[in-house]
Amino acid sequence: MNPQLIPWISLLIAGVLEVVWALALKASHGFTRLPATALFAVSAAASMYFLAYAMKSLPVGTAYAIWTGIGAVGTVLFGIVWFGEPATLWRLASVTLILAGIVGLKLA
Repeated sequence: MNPQLIPWISLLIAGVLEVVWALALKASHGFTRLPATALFAVSAAASMYFLAYAMKSLPVGTAYAIWTGIGAVGTVLFGIVWFGEPATLWRLASVTLILAGIVGLKLA
């Protein structure tokens, strides 16, 4: 594997884990449900670990923006699917703009 890809793969893993911890946080109902609370704690710590690893090689602004972008887009999409949150035109258009920003940062 190309060593230059490893920070980007770590960043992708960190972003996916951000989605996991955000959804687990919602499912924990204010830390009152132990399994969801435990999943939140483990996935949040793992997300930070992979983000920190990626930031050793990637610019902080790019890495952080992409991490939050992956988390935001993933959380919105899973919120629509799992929690029945509204899929309005404005929400979907906004998610599209976030995705465009992520791609732009990767290409810049």
